[in-house]
Amino acid sequence: MKTESLHEMYNSGHLLTSACIHYRITGQTNFLEIAVKHADLLYSLFMTDDERYGRFGFNQTQIMGLVELYRTTKDKRYLELAEKFINNRGAYKVAETPETKGYPIGDMVQERTPLRKSDEAVGHAVLALYYYAGAADIYAETGEQALIDALDKLWMNVALKKMYVTGAVGQTHYGASTNRDKIEEGFIDEYMMPNMTAYNETCANVCNSMFSYRMLGVHGESKYADIMETVLYNSALSGINLEGDRYYYANPLRVIHGSRDYSKMNTEFPTRQAYLDCFCCPPNLVRTIAKVSGWAYSKSKNGIAVNLYGGNTLNTTLTDGSKIKLKQETAYPWNGDVKITMQECKNTPFDMLVRIPDWAEGTKVFVNDKDAGVTVKAGEFAIINREWKKGDVIRIAMPLDINFVEGHERIEEVRNQVAIKRGPLVYCVESADLPKNTSILDVFIKGDASQLKSEYRPDFLGGVSAITGNVLLRKDAAKTDKMYHKVNKPQWEKYNTTFVPYYAWSNRNNEKESEMTVFLPVVWE
Repeated sequence: MKTESLHEMYNSGHLLTSACIHYRITGQTNFLEIAVKHADLLYSLFMTDDERYGRFGFNQTQIMGLVELYRTTKDKRYLELAEKFINNRGAYKVAETPETKGYPIGDMVQERTPLRKSDEAVGHAVLALYYYAGAADIYAETGEQALIDALDKLWMNVALKKMYVTGAVGQTHYGASTNRDKIEEGFIDEYMMPNMTAYNETCANVCNSMFSYRMLGVHGESKYADIMETVLYNSALSGINLEGDRYYYANPLRVIHGSRDYSKMNTEFPTRQAYLDCFCCPPNLVRTIAKVSGWAYSKSKNGIAVNLYGGNTLNTTLTDGSKIKLKQETAYPWNGDVKITMQECKNTPFDMLVRIPDWAEGTKVFVNDKDAGVTVKAGEFAIINREWKKGDVIRIAMPLDINFVEGHERIEEVRNQVAIKRGPLVYCVESADLPKNTSILDVFIKGDASQLKSEYRPDFLGGVSAITGNVLLRKDAAKTDKMYHKVNKPQWEKYNTTFVPYYAWSNRNNEKESEMTVFLPVVWE
């Protein structure tokens, strides 16, 4: 059983899920039959109160896989086993046993506190978020109030106290939980958000969006889709290069030459890698990109919710079985105008819910070029109920202003610093866009976002809206080994530079390593 304590359950979950999707798409049962046999083996082993088996499955994708298998086969044993894995957490004494030897225990694997009593995200970020996503799947089937009460608290803890502006999570490679358990690749204290040493494993960021997607399905609130979108456009996509053949495992918000000894690290690299020895992130990211189309819309009680924006065609049925076909046309996120055309629908009234992102203040919604006459509020769905007909057009006009974003006052690492956002995209500045030999630490931003301009450049970084504007380069910064030294009023040099979307950093062929930062110290005028 020792090998099981490593990643057998993680592999099991992916096997179960992929078998269900294979069956759904092809109608063939050969892969599904293998998954059923494997799930039956898990059931025979783990539906027990034996402590030896109670603490297994630390990377718990099997919970999501078992719920998916239950939904596919309708065999309730798989749902019962998924619940068993949830119930086992926190039910046993936290002590090292022969089965746990060689890997951290306690908060690292979310076993210090039972899930239903948890209100803080702890330990390994990927393990935690797969665990929470699995629990959300179980709630969707059982409706157990204690589960959703805990998940609501955990989601709020992540989103409001432990998440980066890019949607990334898992602040550190090595550290300790608030209960003083050793943790790796995961959550530490609230508001403790280092930039240069930020771990932010690509898998963890993807899992953050997966958890929010499930919470969106449970609650139907726009804030969950806001997190999904933030992750997808920033901290997930940054894990892969533009060509799609090189990867980052960790996604820091600041990179400085010579600041880290990468020879002592096993998952952090100065440039994207063609292959990662721990190869969980690349396939996890690729499968997420492949399934985003399934996240774009949701069914409501009597209608369709538009969660994500992008050119597509939706051909499905409403909950009453009536057919609906939509066409969405947009250059989002580079342009804030979205056009949704009704191509087929029933002849009785139903709802169209369009998400107004939390950053999109001042958005206007039109139907057939007339004001839709509904409440339009940033951070909520605008609900349009009417008798729709073929050819009706919804137009959503979102202002893509360039904004400065600052962190919570308790985040010491970004005090008196700002990040740049335009729509859902977080921007950064790279050494490639600065004078030669300029340290990223000597770059400041003027406290005037109005001087920043956006322009779509189709031949730059695969086609992006780049932001240009002035920064201030500090010319008198002391180069010393002293930790502290006397300082006078800085000497500034104005420089016009380009800011690029964070996801697109480290993609220039003419540089082997690039310095980069998301947050810049601000000089207010």
